[in-house]
Amino acid sequence: MELKFRHRDYKAEEQVHSFRPVAAETHPLSFQSPSYDQVDVTDYDRDEFFDPLRGNYGKPEDPMKDLGSTTTEITAEPYRDIAIQFLGKEWTSYKKVLMQKFPVSKMISVSSLSSSIMKTGKGPEKPSANVHLEELDDPQRFAEEGVKYITLQEYVSRLTELKDEISRAWHANDRVTSLNLSIKVAKLLSDTSVLQLYPTLFVLATEILDMLGDMVWERIRQKAEYTEDGTLVDLPDNFQATEICTEAKETCYNWFCKVGSIRELLPRIYLELAIFHCWRYLLEQPADNLPRLVMMARGIADPLASFYCRLYLAHCAQKINQRDIGHLIISLNDMKTLLMNAAHVASAEKTSGVLSGTRSSKLGLMEAAIEYVMKCLFRESRELQVGDILMGLGLGRNRSELFGNSSCVSLVLHYLLRELPIGIICSNALDILHLIECSNDYSFDQCLNYKLLGLRLCENISHVNEVNLVMKKVIQVVSRFNSLDEYLNMVDTHIDIVLQKDMKSYLDSILDGIFERITDDEIGENELSSLQSIVLKLLNHFDNLEKILQLDRFNQILSVMPGSSRTIINMRILSIATRSSYVRDPTTIQFLFEVSRSLHDYIDLSTIKDKENNHCANLIFRFIHMVDYGSDGERHLAFLVQCRGVFGSMSEVKETIVHSSNLLVVKAMRSGSNYVTFVKSCIACSEVTIPSIPSHLKQLNLYLETAEVALMAGLVSHSDGLVDSALRCLHSVDLLEGSRMPKDIDGFQSTLCKFCSLIVMIPGNIELGVTSIPRNMFSILSSLSWMLPCVKAKALCALILTVAALSQNNLPYHAIHDEVKGNDSLFYCDQQYLQEFLSFAVVLLQCLIDTILQEPIQAAGANLALDACNAIAASFEVCQGASDICSKLVETAKLSLSSDNKYLQSTVEFLKNRGLIQRGEL
Repeated sequence: MELKFRHRDYKAEEQVHSFRPVAAETHPLSFQSPSYDQVDVTDYDRDEFFDPLRGNYGKPEDPMKDLGSTTTEITAEPYRDIAIQFLGKEWTSYKKVLMQKFPVSKMISVSSLSSSIMKTGKGPEKPSANVHLEELDDPQRFAEEGVKYITLQEYVSRLTELKDEISRAWHANDRVTSLNLSIKVAKLLSDTSVLQLYPTLFVLATEILDMLGDMVWERIRQKAEYTEDGTLVDLPDNFQATEICTEAKETCYNWFCKVGSIRELLPRIYLELAIFHCWRYLLEQPADNLPRLVMMARGIADPLASFYCRLYLAHCAQKINQRDIGHLIISLNDMKTLLMNAAHVASAEKTSGVLSGTRSSKLGLMEAAIEYVMKCLFRESRELQVGDILMGLGLGRNRSELFGNSSCVSLVLHYLLRELPIGIICSNALDILHLIECSNDYSFDQCLNYKLLGLRLCENISHVNEVNLVMKKVIQVVSRFNSLDEYLNMVDTHIDIVLQKDMKSYLDSILDGIFERITDDEIGENELSSLQSIVLKLLNHFDNLEKILQLDRFNQILSVMPGSSRTIINMRILSIATRSSYVRDPTTIQFLFEVSRSLHDYIDLSTIKDKENNHCANLIFRFIHMVDYGSDGERHLAFLVQCRGVFGSMSEVKETIVHSSNLLVVKAMRSGSNYVTFVKSCIACSEVTIPSIPSHLKQLNLYLETAEVALMAGLVSHSDGLVDSALRCLHSVDLLEGSRMPKDIDGFQSTLCKFCSLIVMIPGNIELGVTSIPRNMFSILSSLSWMLPCVKAKALCALILTVAALSQNNLPYHAIHDEVKGNDSLFYCDQQYLQEFLSFAVVLLQCLIDTILQEPIQAAGANLALDACNAIAASFEVCQGASDICSKLVETAKLSLSSDNKYLQSTVEFLKNRGLIQRGEL
């Protein structure tokens, strides 16, 4: 096969194929007024599509069209129906939360009284008074037989059976049985012997009572829809008591009389509350009966039962369309009185060191009632009534002194702070601080009230009155707490105010206090969580690493944080640091290095997810990449060596070290100083680091990069050694990695093309032969068992183009170092040199043709044939041998590709222009 390399003038070809800049008439980003003549008229009567970007060019829509219809619908719907629907959903949600907050074990203990009440059927029942007498006569036997154990599922099933029996009796017109069974359900609420069960019992029992109340309401409503003369009318939802007929009123009054005849107080209150909304049929102001029920609730001896009774009272009172808060204030004051007594007893027990667990858990159960009543109080009130509420609760002396009195029960105060309007809290922050300070009892943790106040103030920091005095008082109060947990809890919520108002002296005081307590106390999970929150707030506020490092005690506090919290903080610090383009301050670099070291050690010792692991690694090598010691390259190189020793388990970091080391070589060359020794040190750092990277493909890329850098610096011998390492690495590349198909084929092909382009700049070695590097590369590619024909064919095309480039009298590019001579200078017009490359090209070409024929996919083989045609046409002069090969390859491509294939058409046209095939031949 006779072939001859084509002579190429690369500069002339570049000028021919480059795009010539042409000035545009108008700037593409300049404003152009819309051409209305070219806009098609749109039929706006069709609602097919509305483009929100049309602006005023589209048909204007009526903005009140949809709003008007919605408003009409809402106005037409009665207020009471809307309110009841909302309150019904809220009550259902509240009951779910209540049961989740106080879960019950699978086995529960039930007193004999409750067990006897829950028995279904109409058999004889022993009165509860007789049960109490038996307990007094024989307390030991009653104690032995008084507790029974059943499963929670069985307990719920019994109540469900009672509910179904009440419903069946009602629909069978047996109202007496329905009432008697409902009384039995209400009696269950007097049993508080199993504290943890009581919220669940309350939810289940009140569902039954609500059902009874709804059935009574509907029965009376059916009668109320008839007038006195028997005419059927449509009773409106907002009816008045005067519109109700006598028969309906008598039925309603009869129900209240039946309920009023119940002997036991608790069932009597619950049953009246269940049907309380029926007072609307009798009275114009049903809310007038609420104070009477509140007073009746004072007769309930058990505090827990009393609290939950008031909770149900608040719920039932909302069913009437009247805003009345008086009964809620009375209820809260009664609960305050009960809590003060309980807190006094608890205080005595705490002093003696034997605070009862039962009493403590009972206080926790009472919280739910206070929370709900407080929510109802502020939902029913207006902001102008807040002063009246505070005075009603005994906290304010008058409207100008809303918090004039000295103390309040801590538990009540907590839920009051949660519901107060933010404007009231911001305006009276100092008085509230004094109130919390004076309200120190065992009903609730005082520090949690301080914490809540901080949270509320942070809702609107700009409106806090006398903020300096407030924070001064907070710092004084906080300093009295020696417990680390309490201190951090309070500081965590108030530090936002300190940061936003730039109170550096207070911030220093807070950090000093944290450090003092950290050294004395052991850091638990709760303390660590609060400390993490505080440090993150500091980092997010300053968002500048230099300012953060200037804070007193910051480093000391950070150093004592262990585990995952320290990792989260370290990741945040590195995230802030890596936002800049570089890090130059030596102190900052050392600090970030220690942060990265800590993060790296945690990754090694933990079992966190790969995604988090990768994120940590990304932050670390991003930091290493950003470090810049300026002209002090020696120090920068020492830093990279130190990073290699510390972060040796992260391959990404080692890649960054190699890139940074090579970048130092480029900077040293640009500086123009005597850099040979330093450059050799940098290249040696890269040579030592690359073999430790697990991926052979990444190793190959890094060897090529380092070889190119060495060639730029004029170190030909170093470059040759790196190329030899790259060839050995190429022999070890395996893209299969245990799978059936190779991975990252495109990346591998790109690396091979980069390798070929580097070969053009490397001076030929006469001793080994000028074609030694491309021949070795060809030999290795032929020996790779996993190599697919498509990959090998593209690599052979690249080698053919490389060999053709090396045959030119003027190479397309050279190494930038003056002392590195290209092959066009070393072997100018050397016929033996050209003949060696030409004979190697023949071998490559024959192997390329054989490889194309081995491609199993016809379409892929056709594209490879066209690739080979382009490589041949670009590399060789027109001759018979080249023409025959190209003709056969084009015929092969046409067997699998259609005649209108763009690649086929352009290749054929190129071959015709080169003269390798005749115009009428194909």
